Amino acid sequence: MNILISACLLGVKCRYDGQSKFIEKIDSLKDKHNLIPVCPEIFGGLPTPREPAEIIGDRVLTKKGKDVTENYKRGAEEVLKLAKFFDCKLAILKERSPSCGYGKIYDGTFSGRLKDGNGVTAKLLIENGLKVIGESEIMDLDLE
Repeated sequence: MNILISACLLGVKCRYDGQSKFIEKIDSLKDKHNLIPVCPEIFGGLPTPREPAEIIGDRVLTKKGKDVTENYKRGAEEVLKLAKFFDCKLAILKERSPSCGYGKIYDGTFSGRLKDGNGVTAKLLIENGLKVIGESEIMDLDLE
């Protein structure tokens, strides 16, 4: 099975803070599945590191107020192209991210508080029929 994975979960230092969030259990999926690493922010033209951003209303704004919505939309579209090209049915994405977050995202106040919602990429993938889960759900996943 081909699975989209947030690249930061595989150890790629592409997060806003220039770090990764490597998860060994996700990495071990490569023994049985084809993992396609993606970083929508980079695909959308943003640098690493970059200023933190959160969804506020229907826009994605950095902590200093710069509108990066178009970067996030462009990155999401590029990830969707890969999903279609590789016929992916599943995406395992970084939780809480304004791009990859699934179920809960930061609330737009840059205070660490969460609200119900999905990031730009997660939303687009779901709208196009992919199953999306966050990294904390990996233990519940049965891919044998």
